[in-house]
Amino acid sequence: MDCRVLSVQSHVVRGYVGNKSASFPLQVLGFEVDTINSVQFSNHTGYEHWKGQVLTADELHVLYEGIKLNNVNQYDYVLTGYTRDDSFLDMVVDIVQELKRANPNLVYVCDPVLGDNGAMYVPENLLPIYRCKVVPAADIITPNQFEAETITIKITILVMNLLHSMGPDTVVITSSDLPSPLGDQYLVALGSQKRVNADGTMVTQQIRMDIPRVDAVFVGTGDLFAAMLLAWTHLHPNNLKMACEKTVSVLCHVIKRTITYAKEVAGPNRRPSPAQLELRMVQSKADIEDPAIVVNAVVL
Repeated sequence: MDCRVLSVQSHVVRGYVGNKSASFPLQVLGFEVDTINSVQFSNHTGYEHWKGQVLTADELHVLYEGIKLNNVNQYDYVLTGYTRDDSFLDMVVDIVQELKRANPNLVYVCDPVLGDNGAMYVPENLLPIYRCKVVPAADIITPNQFEAETITIKITILVMNLLHSMGPDTVVITSSDLPSPLGDQYLVALGSQKRVNADGTMVTQQIRMDIPRVDAVFVGTGDLFAAMLLAWTHLHPNNLKMACEKTVSVLCHVIKRTITYAKEVAGPNRRPSPAQLELRMVQSKADIEDPAIVVNAVVL
């Protein structure tokens, strides 16, 4: 039976962010992906110019009603990312809750896109919705350190347990400024998964990953991370270590291929442009399907 994902994220005509960053890798790994575009832009906003439209809550409702009327609203996963509108985000949670009533085994994977490096890039009125509605409804969340601490108002080392208490069984903090034992050329990612053993006891697995830094700004890597974590936790449901190793290794392969290409195109001693740094997604198909492990997780 097909495993089907409803992905509600941004869309760009040129490049790979949001649904463009999530759909192809998931399809390569055998998932059927239905997409709703929270925004439709010409390109991501890191370019000098961008144009496009934002989907309203009413328009989201119309699209979902069309799916319902045809009785094709049966999903195994929901994946959500960037949105800028509070009523739209409220509607997303309502849809998730309705889908969960129809399928109690549905898994909701949420990338709570709020900001990074100490700055918000969505309106602050989304924060209470994330805290009170989105995170409690989620099963897996993938915030960066800024997003995790903004949601919980706590320091990183306590965030995972606090987020568990809010609802999600799996929490992965995709990047942090915690010191790495390998040096300052590495980012630290943290993961925590709660699961129930056959005897009914609750166990928690927590891991740390030290990821090599790359001196470039990429857009769409967080969307790719969330999509790959969805896929690899589905394929390794009780092994967060393996799921995270494969997820991060996919990103490392895609980023390495992207930066190599971008530097070649830009030429010697020239910094690649946003267009040259668009993720080399199609060219990374084999690495998405069967990633060689290049980053190992440490069990804490």
